[in-house]
Amino acid sequence: MINPSIIFPKINTAELVDAELPAVTGDLVKIRTAFTTVSPGTERANIIGSDSVQGRKAANVTFPRSAGYSASGIVEEVGEAVTDLVPGDRVIGFWTKHKRYNVIPAARVVKIPDGISFSLAAQVFVATFPMAAIRKCRVEAGEPVLVMGLGLLGQYAVALLRAAGAVPIVAVDPVASRREQALAGGADYAFDPFEEGFADRVKAVTGGGAAAAIEVTGVGAGLDGALDCMRRFGRVALLGCTRDKNFSIDYYRKVHCPGITMIGAHTNARPEEESHPGYFTHRDDIEAILKLLSFGRVSFSHLSGESHSPADCAAVYDRLIHDKNFPSVVQFDWLRLQ
Repeated sequence: MINPSIIFPKINTAELVDAELPAVTGDLVKIRTAFTTVSPGTERANIIGSDSVQGRKAANVTFPRSAGYSASGIVEEVGEAVTDLVPGDRVIGFWTKHKRYNVIPAARVVKIPDGISFSLAAQVFVATFPMAAIRKCRVEAGEPVLVMGLGLLGQYAVALLRAAGAVPIVAVDPVASRREQALAGGADYAFDPFEEGFADRVKAVTGGGAAAAIEVTGVGAGLDGALDCMRRFGRVALLGCTRDKNFSIDYYRKVHCPGITMIGAHTNARPEEESHPGYFTHRDDIEAILKLLSFGRVSFSHLSGESHSPADCAAVYDRLIHDKNFPSVVQFDWLRLQ
């Protein structure tokens, strides 16, 4: 195979196929991939049809599709315009694909410091998504913060909020195992949003409500529940990608009157070239998280994880589609591929 790559040739189907390998010229860098990390929400949406609602494929969805955007590996070749990378460098590549080789611009490559494994490095770009949401909320040390939804992004949010000094951190998810993971990762409280008196419990432990919330479910009910837990003038970052627009919020009572600020926090809603307070580039957030990991300010070791050969991609994505207990961290180990 020239460049084994995972694609979704049709709805609910994943395959490992051969792909072309572009020439490495100009500012391009060729990375031999070590690990890629599955982003469960995004990749499930892609394989079932990005605009699907409750499992129904929308009419405008096209296949084949490719996925994956967070990789680690070793530089094998650089174009003539690349001066700060050389073959043998251990690197993170962002906005990549699930491929044995990723050929991307040098601007999307960050060196991995000593002491950070390839497996951990391949998680870092995904972790920048909640990092951006936290920055946009301008979380202050000592403020109570709510994380609504404890999938992969929510778990990273909890760990990063602890490093930012948020207290207490209230983690929310209906799945008990996810709540347990969040407590292991730094949450002070973990609640089931469907328990009676949920919002009152949050307000009790936060002294009147959360000052900020990271909404990661992408579900209308999740946002509605988060708004019930806010104090006056609170900030809510909309990190989850809501694909179902058919829900309603009592904006007058839950947003307008209490003066809640709602913030669009898609990872692409950030500057491309120059960071400034609250708005960092992808590269600067990657480097920030690498420093937090290197100096022991943050750890992702509490997250349950699995690694698989890319040859097993069909089974992995079948679980992603159907298994509600899909693990937090699932990676493809490209070093296993012969």
